[in-house]
Amino acid sequence: MVEVREWSRADTVPLLCVPTASDDKYSRGVVAIRTGSDAYPGAAVLGVEAAWRTGAGFVRYVGAGRAADAVIARRPETVAASDIGRTRVGAWVIGSGTDPSHRSWDEERALREILTGSTPVVVDAGALDLAPRAEAPLVVTPHAGEFARLRERMGLSPEGSGDRAADAVEVAAALAAVVLLKGAPTIIAAPDGSARSVADAPSWLATAGTGDVLAGMLGALIAANPESPLADVVASGAWLHAHAAAIASGVQDSGPGHPIVALDLARAIPAAIGDLLS
Repeated sequence: MVEVREWSRADTVPLLCVPTASDDKYSRGVVAIRTGSDAYPGAAVLGVEAAWRTGAGFVRYVGAGRAADAVIARRPETVAASDIGRTRVGAWVIGSGTDPSHRSWDEERALREILTGSTPVVVDAGALDLAPRAEAPLVVTPHAGEFARLRERMGLSPEGSGDRAADAVEVAAALAAVVLLKGAPTIIAAPDGSARSVADAPSWLATAGTGDVLAGMLGALIAANPESPLADVVASGAWLHAHAAAIASGVQDSGPGHPIVALDLARAIPAAIGDLLS
């Protein structure tokens, strides 16, 4: 059995960076996002929206086509280009809204370059197949089905042991990465064998696109906390994600709450941060 620490509000607050008079857009954290596709442009919009609303000082969207157009239409403050230029990036977010079976050679080469760098990378959805050969500091964010496929790709039993925390720790150690295994509860496992959980997310969160929001939030928090343990930052991002969902769905008012969509969740992030800092 793996001992699992339940992550809390008090654990999360220290990872929320309040800007000072000496901060600028670079010191507040630069996030580069390579997500979305012509088939799924919304994933790029949601990740970019979430990164901005979590407090990133500068967000670069590295992509083209319908996804880039949709990002700029929604968030014109985003810098969109086919590369990052000379910008010093604090965290990458890749994979959301992409399909590895439709990945071009140029796209694969670009993703592999990101994954062999020194900048932390949040790897979601359509880029998880590249995680086993990554060299960068890594956070992988699979749901149950993606987790089984990732385990199989790594030569592990896709069914696992039945202990979600132990299985996540096993993958984290094998990848030398932080694993955020989505579900109830969400498990955050580190390569050192430690595990954290976030159990209070409302069930209304189970809707399309909320994982894309989580990926953008994680990118912003990682970029803003370069000296903090990566697993702690990721656990704080998961807790903040759940808290924003509670605010968006009205669960905080002790009632059953109400349906939300992913953009509602992203819009609630500033209120969630304000509540934690009050």
